[in-house]
Parts: sequence; structure tokens; C-alpha cells
Amino acid sequence: MTSLGSDADDKAGVTIRCQDNALVGVTFCDRFSFDADSVHYAVELRAPSLTARVDEVVAWIRDSDLAAFLEELAADYRGWDGERSWQTHDGDLTVSAVFRSGGRVGLTWALRPWPEAAGGWGASVTTWLEAGEQMTALAADVRHFLAEEHQ
Repeated sequence: MTSLGSDADDKAGVTIRCQDNALVGVTFCDRFSFDADSVHYAVELRAPSLTARVDEVVAWIRDSDLAAFLEELAADYRGWDGERSWQTHDGDLTVSAVFRSGGRVGLTWALRPWPEAAGGWGASVTTWLEAGEQMTALAADVRHFLAEEHQ
């Protein structure tokens, strides 16, 4: 399930919670932009005994964006074979999707800041959502988050 709303600091964000375990989740927050060509935002991963955050993931307007990837997954609610994936231009955020029986989509959200740096780190969580309405809502929430200026 997803929610588009305000956190304690009254800044808009999107939170995705795993339908199997609400302690596993991903949050998009702290969106800002320097120019019309890009959107910057933070991504936080949470799971029992894990918290990871990248403060400045960059989405370039000219590239295929995360919202379009999620919309394609939502449109294929009857399923697909294999794994589909998307990543930011610099590889800080990767999302992999698999379809399982019962109309469930597993989204693995992986953070790996500075992928070329020695001694870098990586973390990932997997959220399970329903292929139909939950994926459609997630795609719409992410599109809204990335497209709108939030106060």
C-alpha cells in the first residue's frame, strides 16, 4: 500500500509499505529542484534492523522516469515473465519487479550511492503489492511527487 501525504515536518512524500510486513517500506521525501531539467529527492529504506537513506537521488527529466516504469507495471496487472528493472542515471536507486501468482508484484528497491567509489555501501528491501489497484496508486503517487512543487 502507498500513501501520499505529509510527514511530521509537513513536507510531502510517498511511502510504500509491504502488504506482507508493514515494517518493510520505502519513503520518497525532501524533494527539491535546482532547474527545469532535474528533480532531486531523498529515498529511505526501512526493515527490521535496517534503515538506509540517500539524501540526493537525481531524476533527469529527459530520461525515462520511475513513474513511467511503475505505470507500465500497473498496466501489465495480468503478469509478465522474468524480472523488469529501472534505475536512475547514476545508479543510486534501482527498482526490480517480479510478478508472482495471485496477482502480486515484488518490488526490490536498492540504494547504492556512489557506485564507483571504493568502500561504498548498498542496501535493499522488497515490498509486495497487489498488481492492480495498489500498483496503479503507487504509480500515480510517485508521478505526483516527482512532478509537483511541494511547499
